Amino acid sequence: QVQLVESGGGLVQPGGSLRLSCAASGRLFSIDAMKWYRQTPGKERQFVAEITSGGGTSYTDSVKGRFTISRDNAKNTVYLQMNSLKPEDTAVYYCNAETVGNDYWGQGTQVTVSS
Repeated sequence: QVQLVESGGGLVQPGGSLRLSCAASGRLFSIDAMKWYRQTPGKERQFVAEITSGGGTSYTDSVKGRFTISRDNAKNTVYLQMNSLKPEDTAVYYCNAETVGNDYWGQGTQVTVSS
């Protein structure tokens, strides 16, 4: 089992920044990749960013150049630094841990970009 707890969401003006955190616990050695997804009402959850166990990263096109995923292995925490935020980034952001045979999810954190 892997437990995930997100934090760092909130209300920010367009052009502003937020940093989301995802603290992981449990069977951490089983994790192949950590990902961030986001979801708005009535829509499917969408992939945002990924960092693999080897440190490789990938992003959905709409956030490239604005968002950065990183991790602190000593703290068992993955971060999503979000800069130049836009109203269309408003969503509930979820942390995901991918293992062989299972996906684990956090409870989500709301990000609202509005003036």
